[in-house]
Amino acid sequence: MDEPAIRTVDLAKRYGRIQALDGLTMTVDRGEVFGFLGPNGAGKTTVVKLLLGLARASGGHGRVLRAPLGDRLARRRIGYLPELFRYQAWLRAREVLTLHCELGLLPRASWPVEIDAALGLVGLADRADHLVGTFSKGMQQRLGLGVAMLGRPDLVLLDEPTSALDPVGRSDVRAIIRTARAQGTTVFLNSHLLTEVERVCDRVAIVDHGRVVQEGRLDDVLGAPGVRIRVTGLAANAVEGLATFGPATLEAGWLSIQPFDPARVPELVEAVVVAGGRIHEVDAGRRSLEDRFLALIAGDGAR
Repeated sequence: MDEPAIRTVDLAKRYGRIQALDGLTMTVDRGEVFGFLGPNGAGKTTVVKLLLGLARASGGHGRVLRAPLGDRLARRRIGYLPELFRYQAWLRAREVLTLHCELGLLPRASWPVEIDAALGLVGLADRADHLVGTFSKGMQQRLGLGVAMLGRPDLVLLDEPTSALDPVGRSDVRAIIRTARAQGTTVFLNSHLLTEVERVCDRVAIVDHGRVVQEGRLDDVLGAPGVRIRVTGLAANAVEGLATFGPATLEAGWLSIQPFDPARVPELVEAVVVAGGRIHEVDAGRRSLEDRFLALIAGDGAR
């Protein structure tokens, strides 16, 4: 089996007295979209710098594309979109990409093909010869993604790629990420927009205080679907009669069943009413990534 695209073991980084990263262990498989989540100050940007070789680890070790962190040959196979970037307003989109082809040491003969492919991927083929200074924020973000995808990299690191974009722009970026994955590229997505991550990522890692507090596929992180019903008048012994729907508990006026098939909500509601309960609210389905994220950061991983 191929070695993972990214693997870190007890990776640490200290800036003076500040421990920015403390024992980070994670694995990113090849060909997946991996979401890297955490509150401000959790160490996300530090991790990106270490993976790119822009900073040196204070402890632990890691490998990217089968090479040690910072390996120059491996870096040539990595695309990167920083959170904050700016291209010269007097350059045209094609000229920006040409410059980065040269900086990336791509074979000169391949430049036209690579540039056209990048422009097509990000939907800027018709704006190739327009000045960057005339581009909207969303178009500049697309251009940045095009730069990151030059040379069909094996791994792309995206730092907040949908920040400051409108819903249409975010949808476009998601489509670009899915296309990159379909082409076999591994995508490492650093983002605080949890709904975006939930829509596009195969697996996620939630990091807090420089450590991964949970990592896995979304189904594993979010758990099985369940249902919560705010109910009054339901006797405690009546809960036992609802066991056919799944493990049921009644606490503080909320009847909870997990796992639970959301398609059986009408059937469950009828059973609760027959048992003497009065229903005030029904919340069915899987918990959101935001709910899970907040629970983990608050230190209540079981909630």
